[in-house]
Amino acid sequence: MQQTQSKIVGDLEWDGLRPPRLYVAMAALLCGLFFSVLDGTVCNVALPTIAEQLHIVPSDSIWIVNSFQLVIVMLLLPFASLGELYGYRRIYLSGLLLFTFGSLLCALALGFGFLVVARVVQGVGAAMVMSISTSLIRLIYPRRHLGKGIGLNATVVALGLVFGPVFTGAVLSVAEWQWLFVVNVPFGLVAWVLARRSLPENPTRVIGRRFDPGEAVLNALTFGLFILAFEAFGHEAPVWLIALLSIGFVGVAVTYIRLQRRKEFPMLPLDLLRIPIFSLSIFTSIVSFAAQTLAMVAMPFMLAHTFGYDAARTGLLMTAYPVVILFVAPLSGFLIGRINPEILGSIGLLILCVGSFCLAFLPWDASFWNIAWRFAVCGLGFGFFQTPNNQLILTSAPQHRTGSASGMMASARLIGQTFGAALVALFFHAFGDRGPVSALFCGGVLSIAGMILSVLRLRHRS
Repeated sequence: MQQTQSKIVGDLEWDGLRPPRLYVAMAALLCGLFFSVLDGTVCNVALPTIAEQLHIVPSDSIWIVNSFQLVIVMLLLPFASLGELYGYRRIYLSGLLLFTFGSLLCALALGFGFLVVARVVQGVGAAMVMSISTSLIRLIYPRRHLGKGIGLNATVVALGLVFGPVFTGAVLSVAEWQWLFVVNVPFGLVAWVLARRSLPENPTRVIGRRFDPGEAVLNALTFGLFILAFEAFGHEAPVWLIALLSIGFVGVAVTYIRLQRRKEFPMLPLDLLRIPIFSLSIFTSIVSFAAQTLAMVAMPFMLAHTFGYDAARTGLLMTAYPVVILFVAPLSGFLIGRINPEILGSIGLLILCVGSFCLAFLPWDASFWNIAWRFAVCGLGFGFFQTPNNQLILTSAPQHRTGSASGMMASARLIGQTFGAALVALFFHAFGDRGPVSALFCGGVLSIAGMILSVLRLRHRS
């Protein structure tokens, strides 16, 4: 490990904000997070319309979505590290301003290339917001109420997922697709003003620590090549391209990890991964988000091909999953102080497992409501799992490493979602019409694996 003369200074007894500043700070933070999540979903629904108006083929239009997501996963940990060094407040304010500017560029885009560049700008801003959002929640809320803040965070993310398709459909029915991005601008500016007035500075900081740009480049290449390799696999790219991306990923990742092992405060937080509860919670998060993605990606195909549902009915039915999370996540945060979070998270994954298997064994003549309650069970399980798991990730890390914990939390979500989507593609390729059923069954198995990892955390509870 690299030897430094670093030391931690500041208010080690910091215990959050007090009302009404607490409420203003959370409103500003959750507003930025909501629109960052929302813009990850609106383009999925709007792609056919955008492709038609910009005269591009569907295979090219996917980069309007991929450019946004790829930039986020490449930059989460570098911005989390910068947040620890220079302040989460500064990173959030800069990110929100950049995201708002990127939204304006998207609204003004007249061509495909310009729109992709604008989405990249948006993605950089969204990465800054997402990388430190939970870090700021830890600074905003007193320790005894942290579960409530994390529950609100999960609720807002679910609300963004629920509202995205509905919002897109409503806007496109009365206006051009550019208005999907225009609405971000006034809300972004108002949130920026509120955040500037209410968000706290970092109570602690590390003297002697420096930001390494080369480290950030290696991090971006490692995660970027990882996502691209999985995307290539999922879209049945040529074998030589998948092999080339995979070899590149392995080579860069080995170099990056060797560099990180010599760092006192690595950007890829290997020091935090040595904490058993932290590492088990991260791996549990990856597995659970993969299980969630298997259901969310596979079910539309089953509903369309097996049950003959159109897009509108499919979208309405699938909102049962995130709508339940809207109500369960705050309840889960409330229960954290009363039920062991490891046990609460394990119960949630058990429920998710039951829901996944119920979907996998759907009868061919199942009614709309017969399918909806199964989706609701999945949402119930994930809602009870996500909030306590996120709390364990945050609280198992030292306060001066909260930024890295927050960055790893967001990275685990994106890695799990990528892995789940790649598994769906594998099952579709291998089993054809039985692919959706196989994917849902795999989701149930992964939920069991996540539950086992969650239970193992009890051995390390102090």
